[in-house]
Amino acid sequence: MKLLDLYCGVGGASAGYAAAGFTVTGIDLKHGKRYPYTYIKGNVLHYLQDLDFLRSFDVIHASPPCQTHRITKHLRNAQGKTTSKVDLIPQTRAALIASGKPYIIENVPGSPLIDPIQMCGSSFGLKVRRHRLFESNLKLVGTVCLHKEQGRPIGVYGSLKDNIPNGGKTAESIEEARIAMGMPWAIWSELVEAIPPYYTTFLGHQMIGQL
Repeated sequence: MKLLDLYCGVGGASAGYAAAGFTVTGIDLKHGKRYPYTYIKGNVLHYLQDLDFLRSFDVIHASPPCQTHRITKHLRNAQGKTTSKVDLIPQTRAALIASGKPYIIENVPGSPLIDPIQMCGSSFGLKVRRHRLFESNLKLVGTVCLHKEQGRPIGVYGSLKDNIPNGGKTAESIEEARIAMGMPWAIWSELVEAIPPYYTTFLGHQMIGQL
């Protein structure tokens, strides 16, 4: 089955879907040098207008830009980094609904998704928590949080070796961050934006079972 990954980044979600058995194509504006599957460099908004293109896939996943909703935007501001105010969720959702295809929209807690399920890295034995929400027109099941069993998590956000006020600390090295996320091919700036492949492997198996 063919899956289209919109706003695919470095391919964290794509890798999970591939492990579940999908043939994956990703689209993003970035160079895509480390993206491990078929890659189209382009503006996702352009492709959202092409319903025939969207309908050529069996399933569509989308991870619209989400920094405007991300709780770490305050940390980014404190570090002197910019935070995008772009919110492409509404127009992305409208196009996916118009395509008539099974879809998933992924975003951060606090984002305006409809009846989402939540995933947590602690459920998969990962050292990151990385809570993420998933909206779908299929009936999917999320995970529970196992924070106590997980112990102290590894932060993969902000900057490496960063002390968090009243909290923990981010990863000491890129190797530690890659292991924590399950993404050995990605660099730090890509890991910060990604979701662990375990999430979409879990969801991908559910989708294949329904389709």
